[in-house]
This record gives sequence, structure tokens and C-alpha cells, in this order.
Amino acid sequence: MKTSTYAICMGKRGAIALLIMLMAIAFVMLQSLPAYAFEISQASPEQVYTYRRPSSDGIGKIYMGREISQVMGHRGAGWLERSSRRQEERPWKIVDALELNPSDTVVDLGAGTGYLTFQLAPEVPQGKVLAVDIQPEMLDMLTAAQQRHGIENVEPILATVDNPHLPLGVDYVLMVDAYHEFEFPREVMKSVIKSLNPGGRVVLAEYRGENPFLAIKRLHKMTERQVKKELKSVGLEWIKTEEQLPRQHLLFFQKPES
Repeated sequence: MKTSTYAICMGKRGAIALLIMLMAIAFVMLQSLPAYAFEISQASPEQVYTYRRPSSDGIGKIYMGREISQVMGHRGAGWLERSSRRQEERPWKIVDALELNPSDTVVDLGAGTGYLTFQLAPEVPQGKVLAVDIQPEMLDMLTAAQQRHGIENVEPILATVDNPHLPLGVDYVLMVDAYHEFEFPREVMKSVIKSLNPGGRVVLAEYRGENPFLAIKRLHKMTERQVKKELKSVGLEWIKTEEQLPRQHLLFFQKPES
């Protein structure tokens, strides 16, 4: 009986010793792992994006309940420059509503061919317009038009899908029928906010998602409520929504002064 008890005790001690040794080996191995090995465990508990099977005009990526739309490629550039656009959208009303100062720095985010860019440029003769797009082909067309018309206060910027690469000191950021296509809307808007001066403004024109009869693809429209929800989540303050455009909301937001 004594022998059996002794054997059991020795067995327990051996197991404890083995466990301690294994823990020591694991600790040494963990210390030798590179930092990136811990990135998953350090990720934010907030899941910004979810995914599902893409719909006909979407990418299957969901942000705050909204499926992000496909990007209109550069082969659709002709639609941006269509002759009927002036009557359909009345873009001069967007420019007038901004009430720009001559020395302002304005960003046309998702500039495409520069349809709005070149209407903004005369409003800031002592300032400049930063024409930003993720498609180099669009910027090539924009640059060609800029040279053709001799416009000097426009600066093209090639963005990436998650960073518009804006400088500091921006007064206005305008997005016309573009925001709904951003693959990384949260990251892009956080970068936009960093670039804005305190009190700087963000203005979006988006086709009215509340109108099911508007002949625009479903995911290329947004409701006023959805826009407000998404931009509030990144820290922008809603100022007003103007409804003077025939088919689009015109929403104004502001970076807090402090």
C-alpha cells in the first residue's frame, strides 16, 4: 500500500514537472514569434464590414447595413460627360451652394473625367482644386482636358481604395455620385477628416435612394438617413440637406472646430 501511494505521488510530481517544462517551452516560442503573429488577436472587436453573395450591382461587402456598389469603370466615362447631364442634374447649383472663397482648397473626390472639377476651378482663382480618383485612366482624361483648356489651379491626385492621399489644409471635400462606390468608406472618410481644417466641410450629392422610380441602379442611390448615419459614425456633424437638385440629395457636413 505504501509503495502504491509513493508511486502515485511520484507520478503526480512527474506530471507537474512535465507541465511546467511544456509551459516554459511555449513561453520561449511565443517570445520568438514576430509581431504580426499577434495581429488577429489584437484586432478591434468591432467588425466594420461583413460579406455576402454580391447582388447584381454590388460587391457583396456590407457597411452599416448597406451593400457597397460596384465602381463605374473608365469605360463609362462618356456617361459622365453626356450632353443631357447639365439639364438632368443642374451641376451649377452644386457649385453655387458651396459658396466658396477665392482662396479655398477644394477636393473633388471621385473626380472622374473632371466634369465638376473644371466648374469648381474658376470659383477658387487664388486657391486650387484637388481632383482625386482611383483610376489612372480617368485622371489621364482629366489631365488632357486640363491642358487643352489651360487650367492651372487643378492638381490631379491618384488615390488608393482606402486612402485619398490628401494634404493637410483642405477647406471643402465634394463627392458627387461617388461615395456609395468607396470600397473602404470608413478608412477613406477618416483620412478625409484628417486633411480638413477645423470647421472644414464635406458635401455629398447622392441620387435619392428613397425614390424607387428613379432610373438609377439601386446601389448607386443612397437615402438621406443612411448618409447621415455613416458620416456621423466617423465624427462629422450634419449641417443641412438641400433638395434643390432634380434627382439628388445635397448633404452638408462639417468637421468639428475642436
